[in-house]
Amino acid sequence: MRSARARLSEQERLASRAHDRAAAAENHLARLVEALDFLPVGIVVSDDRGHELARNRRASSAVGDIQSDVLIARALEDLLMEGRTGTRHERTLELYGPPARSVRISVEPLPSGGAVAVVEDASLRRQLDAVRRDFVANVNHELRTPVGALGVLADALAGERDIEVVHRLAARVSSEAERARGLIEEILEFSSIEANRTAPHQPVGVAAVLEAAVERTLALSERRGVPVRVVEPPDASVTGNRAQLISAVANLLDNAIKYSETGATVEVGVTANGASVDITVRDRGIGIPARDLDRIFERFYRVDRAPIVRHVASNHGGEVLVESREGEGSAFTLRLPRTP
Repeated sequence: MRSARARLSEQERLASRAHDRAAAAENHLARLVEALDFLPVGIVVSDDRGHELARNRRASSAVGDIQSDVLIARALEDLLMEGRTGTRHERTLELYGPPARSVRISVEPLPSGGAVAVVEDASLRRQLDAVRRDFVANVNHELRTPVGALGVLADALAGERDIEVVHRLAARVSSEAERARGLIEEILEFSSIEANRTAPHQPVGVAAVLEAAVERTLALSERRGVPVRVVEPPDASVTGNRAQLISAVANLLDNAIKYSETGATVEVGVTANGASVDITVRDRGIGIPARDLDRIFERFYRVDRAPIVRHVASNHGGEVLVESREGEGSAFTLRLPRTP
């Protein structure tokens, strides 16, 4: 009788210990999932049978509609099962939305069995890669023109004795050299923005950005006789990289000043619309033909620094909008998410 009671007591003790361990493991898992909620990517953990154990908040919100939900869930299930083989697997899903997105899922096997999946939205990375490819292709095309012209002009100068022709050719050399210098500066600025695209973002006052951008273009404004008027901006801020934002606005002002007639005024203003902030640079210059508006960011065209502005917008989850009428002027708007 006593032996039976002892065995029962031992079983109860073991059961209590198992219960405590299970509760501790469950609590540990809950704390782990809570910590994973702070990661900027989706995380899904499975056991050695491919069954899901946990997922963080970002993984749960990775879907945008029923169709996306089904596609992502199916891909996750397949990859987690494949992860049991002990090798890494990866797949990119093209979701046509709207909005269209690219979702990348990569699965790594765990030493103790099971696997962990990382789900991330690759849309922005794809967009930035496309911007970079377009920019490099355009620079390659545009830089050949002044460099080739410099070679031709140098050859012409070498055998020319007419002083008037020499002066005219020298002025052409200076112009083409200035054009090449501008392109090189643009390449360097673009590279700097690209290198710092993951720099920490923090709240930035829009009024301070406008002030700094206007100051940067002051010399060009005075030289061209095109004053810049700042429309009193609202008390708004965006979350981003201050240097990049100043660069984007300064480049918009630079173009507006260059393509305005002497005596014309360039305006820059800010509009806060709910969750976004619009920074608009408006000129009354020569404008852009309607047929060219759709490709304005794909080729250098006249808007020499448009790729830089678009790249900054992409870095901040924003966009660049343009309105223009030939002979009447243009308005470029940098739309950015507003700081909550």
